[in-house]
Amino acid sequence: MASPMILELLANAKKRAVDRDAALDSLLESFKTYSTPTTVAADMKEIASSIFSNDLRVVALRGVLERFIAVLRDFANADLSIAVGQHTLDTIAAQPSATFLDQAASLRELMADAHESNEDFLDAAKVLSEIPLDAAQRKVTNEERVGVWVRIVRNYLEVDDTTSAETYLNKLKNVIFTVSDPTLNLHFRLSQARIQDAKREFLSASSAYHDISFSPAVSEDERLHTLAMAARCAILAPAGPLRSRALGRLYKDERAVNLDEFSMLEKMFLDRLLAPAEVEKFAQGLAPHQLATTSDGSTVLAKAVVEHNLLGASRLYSNIGFEALGVLLGLDASRAEDTTAKMIEQGRLVGRIDQIEEMIWFEGGEASGEKGSGRAEVKVGKELRHWDANVQDLAEEVENITNALQREFPEFVAATLVA
Repeated sequence: MASPMILELLANAKKRAVDRDAALDSLLESFKTYSTPTTVAADMKEIASSIFSNDLRVVALRGVLERFIAVLRDFANADLSIAVGQHTLDTIAAQPSATFLDQAASLRELMADAHESNEDFLDAAKVLSEIPLDAAQRKVTNEERVGVWVRIVRNYLEVDDTTSAETYLNKLKNVIFTVSDPTLNLHFRLSQARIQDAKREFLSASSAYHDISFSPAVSEDERLHTLAMAARCAILAPAGPLRSRALGRLYKDERAVNLDEFSMLEKMFLDRLLAPAEVEKFAQGLAPHQLATTSDGSTVLAKAVVEHNLLGASRLYSNIGFEALGVLLGLDASRAEDTTAKMIEQGRLVGRIDQIEEMIWFEGGEASGEKGSGRAEVKVGKELRHWDANVQDLAEEVENITNALQREFPEFVAATLVA
C-alpha cells in the first residue's frame, strides 16, 4: 500500500482547480523525500494511476508522464522498473486514446534494460518487440528502428533462439544500409555472423567474423576473440576447396599465431592428419551448438575431422582399401566408403571408388567444389598405362638410334645387327 504522505499529496493535487500538472511535477521532484524504500513500489504505482485521473490535458499529461519515467529510471533498480513499468503500461493501455506511444516506448526500453541487467534476455526481447515502430503509429527514424531490432536480435541470441533472432535480422537487412552509425552496423554484422554460426553455415560465419576482426570500432582483445571465432568456424566447415581458401586467409593473418586454435588451423591448412588428443583439446573451447550431434549420429567436430583426415589421406595415398581407410579415420569400412562417396559427389574430393575390389583411388590435384566434379574419369589401371607408355617411349628411342646408325654406318649395321 502507498505511504500516507504520498496519498495525501495526491489528494491535494487532485483538489486543485488549476496547475494540477505543476503539483504532480513538484511531487515527483521531491518524491525520494516523501517515499520510503519499503513503499516506493506502491507509491510509484499510485502516482501512475493518479496521473490519468486528474483530468489533465494531453500535452500536460505527456509531460508529467515523461517526468515520472525519468524518476523511475533514476532509481536504477531493475525489479522496481519492471514492476512499476508494467503497471504503468497497463494503465496507459486502458486509456481510450493512443496518444502516449512515445512514453510507452520509453517505458518498454527501461523495462528491457532491467530485464537485461537481470539476465532475463527472453523477457527483454519480448518487451522490446512490443514497441510500435510503424511510421503510421509514431514518428520513428530508421536509426531508432534498427537500434531496437538489433537489441532484440542480440537478446534472442543470448538464449540461443536463432529462429526468432533471424526473423528480426531479416527486417534489419531491409534498412541497415540507410544507417550510418558504426556501432549499429557492427552489431548487425556480428549478429549475422552469430546466426550463421548457429545454423552451421561455418564458411559464411568464418568470413564475417574475420572481417569484423579488422574493425577499428572493436577493442584489441575483442578483435583477437573474433579472429578466434573465425578460426573455429573455418576448422568446423566441410572439407574442400572453399574451406581451404578460408583456412589460407586465416593462416596468412599474422595475428593468428597468437590463437590457441593456431595448431589445428595450421595442420588443417597443410592437410596434415589430426591426432585424437589435438581434437579433444580443440573441442574444449567450442560452444555447445558447435558440438551438436548431426543427423548421422556424429558431432559437428567429429564430422569435420573425419572429412579433413580423409582429404589428408588423399595426399598420402594413391589408393587405399575400405578397411584400411576406416582404421585411419576411426570408422567402419562402410561409413568410410559412404563419407568418401559423398565428398566425391559434392566435388570436394577427386577420386573413384571400385566397390568390387573395395578400393578407393585418389586423383591428385585440387577439387573444384562443384557438385559432381569430383569423379575421376578413369582411374583404375592408371599405373599400368603409365608403364605401357614408358615401354613404348623406350622402344621408339631404340628404333631412332638404330635408324641413325644405319644412315651413318651401314656396313657396321649389316655386319653386327641381325634384321
